[in-house]
Amino acid sequence: MSDASDGSFMFDLFCAEVETHAATLTDGLLGLERGGGSAQAIEPLMRAAHSIKGAARIIGVDAAVKVAHAMEDCFVAVQAGRTALGPADVDVLLSGVDWLKKVPAAADRATCALPEADVRLAEETTARIRALGTGAQSAPAPAVPVPAPPPAPAVSEVPQVPAGRTSSPPAREEDARAPATARPGAQEPQRIVRVDAAGLERIMTLSGELFVQAGRLEAVSAALGRMRSASDRMGGMLERAFQAAEAGDVARAVELVLLGKQQNERCGRGLAASEADFEAVRRRMLGTSERLYHEVRSSKMRPFADCAQGFPRMVRDISKSVGKVVRLQLAGLNTGVDRDIMEKLESPLTHLLRNAIDHGIEAPERRINAGKPMEGVIVMEAWHAAGMLVISIADDGAGVDFARLKRTIVERKLTTAELVERMSEAELLDFILLPGFSTRDAVTELSGRGVGLDIVQNMLQEVGGTLRMESKPGRGTSFTLRLPLTLSVMKAVIAEISGQPYAFPLSRTSRCLRVPRDQVVLEDGLPCLETEEGRVRLVRAAEVLELPGPGAADGAVSAVVIGDGAGRCALEVDRLLGERRIAVRPLDSRLGKVQDVSAAAVLDDGTPVLILDAEDLLRSAELAGTRDRTGDDGAGRAGPRAARRVLVVDDSPTVREVERQILEKAGYEVDMSINGMDAWNAIQSAHYDAVISDIDMPRMNGLELVRRIRGDQRRPRLPVVIVSYKDSPGDRERGLEAGADLYLSKSSFQDDTLLRAVQEFLGQAAA
Repeated sequence: MSDASDGSFMFDLFCAEVETHAATLTDGLLGLERGGGSAQAIEPLMRAAHSIKGAARIIGVDAAVKVAHAMEDCFVAVQAGRTALGPADVDVLLSGVDWLKKVPAAADRATCALPEADVRLAEETTARIRALGTGAQSAPAPAVPVPAPPPAPAVSEVPQVPAGRTSSPPAREEDARAPATARPGAQEPQRIVRVDAAGLERIMTLSGELFVQAGRLEAVSAALGRMRSASDRMGGMLERAFQAAEAGDVARAVELVLLGKQQNERCGRGLAASEADFEAVRRRMLGTSERLYHEVRSSKMRPFADCAQGFPRMVRDISKSVGKVVRLQLAGLNTGVDRDIMEKLESPLTHLLRNAIDHGIEAPERRINAGKPMEGVIVMEAWHAAGMLVISIADDGAGVDFARLKRTIVERKLTTAELVERMSEAELLDFILLPGFSTRDAVTELSGRGVGLDIVQNMLQEVGGTLRMESKPGRGTSFTLRLPLTLSVMKAVIAEISGQPYAFPLSRTSRCLRVPRDQVVLEDGLPCLETEEGRVRLVRAAEVLELPGPGAADGAVSAVVIGDGAGRCALEVDRLLGERRIAVRPLDSRLGKVQDVSAAAVLDDGTPVLILDAEDLLRSAELAGTRDRTGDDGAGRAGPRAARRVLVVDDSPTVREVERQILEKAGYEVDMSINGMDAWNAIQSAHYDAVISDIDMPRMNGLELVRRIRGDQRRPRLPVVIVSYKDSPGDRERGLEAGADLYLSKSSFQDDTLLRAVQEFLGQAAA
């Protein structure tokens, strides 16, 4: 290894040490601020500062040596009782931690030299820290801009995971790091990836076992080859016996037949032995492969602590800046998180925490007046459930003021007061996730811009996750994020529908049922099943997927229940084939978004299956139920149309119903779709005189729908009206550029704007 690569390797080790020990220092200092100044609490801080000092001395970063040494001396003084640390003193020490965390990004990789400004800041920080050790009054700590470092393991006590929730076993803190050596012509150093040392050893062991077992297959293959040769010889004997019999040499024919019989018996014994050997090797290789897969997947997982390590400090600093007292309580820190998922989590979780501090937790005086402790608490918890990573962020603040939220929605002309009053709490909370939406009248450093929660929603949609928001006035608000454990493999329930297997993601499947058909009950004219969680609507999966074939003919109903809470639905299938682990294979991008399908996979026996999209299925099932009540199957009607026909597209059932009532009262026929993909499928199979569509919808938004309609040569002049909560000039411009004929705000419900727009395009309702 060259000197340059030696230096690069040492610098990488130093960076790793700073990440790990800076996390220890941050957690420990926050504990000291809360009153945990025991000798046991000081000892880890002394060791962390000492370790950074030693590592910095080895690579020659003298400024880091001085800062770390000053911190170590301060901790020694605190442990000896010569000084005590107050909140302002903790701020000074944290500024030292911030400076140390900045070194890996600021130092020159080859020479380890720091910019002059950073050296001066280090001298000032060192002086302030040394003053703490002498008991002198500390000046306010300067703000040190710290670039976001790569995740590093946090050393902290992990609260007990609630019963019924599972988390990954604690990861050992010994990590193996791949050296980032410089290659000729390389523009960037190699990426450093942490791998648990014990896990890496297990992977190597399992790989060795798999290699040995694969070698045994060669012996089995050779034995089968010998059986093939013996079989050929036996065939030759029988052929010669047949020839001898034809020539009248019966004795020779009998002799050859007897030899062939003996050869056949030997082949049978050899084949049985080879079959037994093959089965033994197959079982061992299958078990070893499965264990190897789990180990490799585990090596790609990092504890949730890596993602959450900087949040307690952030909550502490932000709450101080707004005059609140807030404590972040972390749980499930050992829960495994896929590295790819973890990279996407930091920004959404940061926004949710900032939102909880600014909007959720009340000011200290308000909390005291409400009979609450002065200190607000935010609980961030992670766990695994049903093959999903679940992260919950809950505060004990004031909760959402629904009356104020309704006023804001109406004042911003997002919809009418009448429609707002008809909306459920879940629909009202959806407005908070809209881009640009804020209940704040004034813009502050933390809020009022309406930026943040839509970022969370967008990230979850990107990885196939979901977000649920709940709020209880006076008691607090919670956000629950459900994300896939990994983006490449999933567990699924395999069911047969119209003679073909389909996969239901286990993460969105609440249960599978097989019940006598006479247990199906009717509610509002629709079939339902009774479950432990209550009554759930039953819809034939073949009908939802628009597949041919009758339902099951026997006296039992097999069903897969998808969704949760009030949004559940039971899909009747032909047969339940069991639970499998499948490798996800994305569909060809040229197909676009296929309705009700998210991806594909291949089963163990080579059978291809489509992985169904649970969110799409729930909406399609809802639409199927609506058609059942109206007797409309969505297909084109035969004979002349008595009235103009309009397709209403919106994922909100309340909005759909309002638009339907407005148009039907004017004499128009109305069909409804629940998202852009469902609408596009309806347009392909039926005639419509106009389309009214929302923008923000799952699976295919309104802009994509408009572009598809405009790209369809068969319907170049089909009028399309966008009706959306988004009402900025930029939103309007994007809608019209996509090809919409008119762009209206949903505030148009309060007058006859929507109706007049439809009449302008179609005239009166009668054809």
